[in-house]
Amino acid sequence: MPIPTEPIGSVPRPPELLSGLAAFAAGEITRAELDGLVERATADTIRRFEDAGSTVVTDGEQAKPSFVTYPLDGFGGLAPDGPVIPFADGHTRQLPRLVQGPFRYATFADEYLRAAVKHTARPVKQAVIAPSALSLLYPSEELGDYPREAFLNDLVEQSEQDIRRCLDAGAASVQLDFTEGRLSLKLDPSKGLLQDFVALNNRVLDRFTADERARIGVHTCPGGDFDSTHSLDVDYAELLPGLFEMRAGRFYVQLAGEADRRRVLKVISEHARPDQTIFIGVIDPIDPRVESAQEVRDRVLEASEYLPVERLGTCDDCGFSPFADDTSTSRDTAFHKVAARVEGTALAADALGV
Repeated sequence: MPIPTEPIGSVPRPPELLSGLAAFAAGEITRAELDGLVERATADTIRRFEDAGSTVVTDGEQAKPSFVTYPLDGFGGLAPDGPVIPFADGHTRQLPRLVQGPFRYATFADEYLRAAVKHTARPVKQAVIAPSALSLLYPSEELGDYPREAFLNDLVEQSEQDIRRCLDAGAASVQLDFTEGRLSLKLDPSKGLLQDFVALNNRVLDRFTADERARIGVHTCPGGDFDSTHSLDVDYAELLPGLFEMRAGRFYVQLAGEADRRRVLKVISEHARPDQTIFIGVIDPIDPRVESAQEVRDRVLEASEYLPVERLGTCDDCGFSPFADDTSTSRDTAFHKVAARVEGTALAADALGV
């Protein structure tokens, strides 16, 4: 397809997998039984991406407990009372808190990638968590025998390893999930926290070659969980200039759910660098209505007024189920939306003659 289109990552888990996750947590089934459910859900997810016409697929994050905490699955040294992320509808998500070091990933994302590629001949994209999100695990007071700087050094090394293992395993691209970027401006309007996040992520990105960075992207959105967000009220114009300072080759920008898309596109056009490909969100996972292919086409044509077509791609605004227990969108609805994105992007490419 002349205009590339990619999923962001997660899709809702099938009911049998959700039941299996609960049963495993209760000690009612074995790990092998759970792994079988994950394997079947992954195969079905990839098949449905292919049936929807997606030229790039993901595993839908079927095996991840959440998009942010997967590296911690099996890591000790944590307490459950870490930072609380409030959402607009009143519900919250809570991260764990680091209580001892050294910090190490217990699970790397290439494990998911290697399981996915067995089910498809199409390019597979792998999402990883940005190191800036995991930096929030460190407590507000220094751990006496494990200072913050030592933690950040370990985090940079582990994050590099997570990305590199995915590239080495054949990922078509690796996407850093950076939903904490917009949230940082809510927590610290001075932009100091955002600047720290960008600098930390660049410490990791700078460890890769220019060719490798062309395969590494950054996804930003205002969070999406149970049809709510944590920072949609934060002005994109405050985030985007800093966002594009990150030395990645691709950016996946939530846009379909924005009230004034043209204003956001103007800011993107002013701050994105010529070597960066911009994938704009043309599908809103929070909207229960399935967008038509014609709506998607029109959103792409709108974006083409601000961005060169050769640097333009499309994506979903966010994952459909970043946390495993989010069932606010049905699996069928998610794939109908994926099909609309693929078809609408193709219609736009035809209209633009590319």
